[in-house]
Amino acid sequence: MGMPGGTELLIIFGIVILLFGAKKIPELAKGFGKGIKNFKAEMKEEDTPEVVSSEEPKKVEKTEEVASTEAPKTTTTQA
Repeated sequence: MGMPGGTELLIIFGIVILLFGAKKIPELAKGFGKGIKNFKAEMKEEDTPEVVSSEEPKKVEKTEEVASTEAPKTTTTQA
């Protein structure tokens, strides 16, 4: 089984025209072409290496402060 011949291609094309109509075929071809173009563009973007910045991320220092939910303790002196 190889590539379809001329007669077979005409039969396939005739069936496509019957299914979709003559007006719809250019729209389908246009959409198919755009899909292929977008696919190729995405594949090209995937192949390009990403630029890595030379800056290191800033490290957040952990502090030992603990937030208290209690009211602050105050000492009162009686006079």
